[in-house]
Amino acid sequence: MLRPALVLLAAFTVLLGVAYPAAVAGLARLLFPAQATGSVVLLDGAPAGSRLVGQAFDDPRYFWGRPSATSPVPYDGRASTGSNLGPTNRALHDAVRARIEALRAADPGNVLPVPVDLVTASGSGLDPHVSPAAALHQVPRIARARGLPEERLRALVERHVEPPTLGLLGAPRVNVLALNLALDEPGR
Repeated sequence: MLRPALVLLAAFTVLLGVAYPAAVAGLARLLFPAQATGSVVLLDGAPAGSRLVGQAFDDPRYFWGRPSATSPVPYDGRASTGSNLGPTNRALHDAVRARIEALRAADPGNVLPVPVDLVTASGSGLDPHVSPAAALHQVPRIARARGLPEERLRALVERHVEPPTLGLLGAPRVNVLALNLALDEPGR
């Protein structure tokens, strides 16, 4: 009985642990080459980030993304997880309050309601997008920090709004990395 069990273990290990993952990875590279390699965005030939994983931006001259739930390093793909804090959890209330205070301190003149996605993490903790409302909420701070007209930044945000997937899945969104890279393009 031991020999057939070991033969089956070896066969299934090779089949399901090597052949199947290699076939799926090869098919993914063939059908979705950018996504299969991480959707890395290159800037002057060097990686600037990924379109699929958020990054920490805290400079007032840039748009900020959703808070990351990964710890101890923000946006760590190896620690992808939500915070698991429910709506009645005191720690969530305290974290949201602290994030609102930080946003208000960074932009004291902005008295508009803070969009929820600027103060709560996504389910994965890695979301690279914010809502158009969250991006537009940050326009006054960035306009002051860069000495640019708000109208110009609003137009930039509007050009970077991505529609729902297939026209019906999800909500309109803005990729924060793409928007920040557009901010740094010459002539902005």
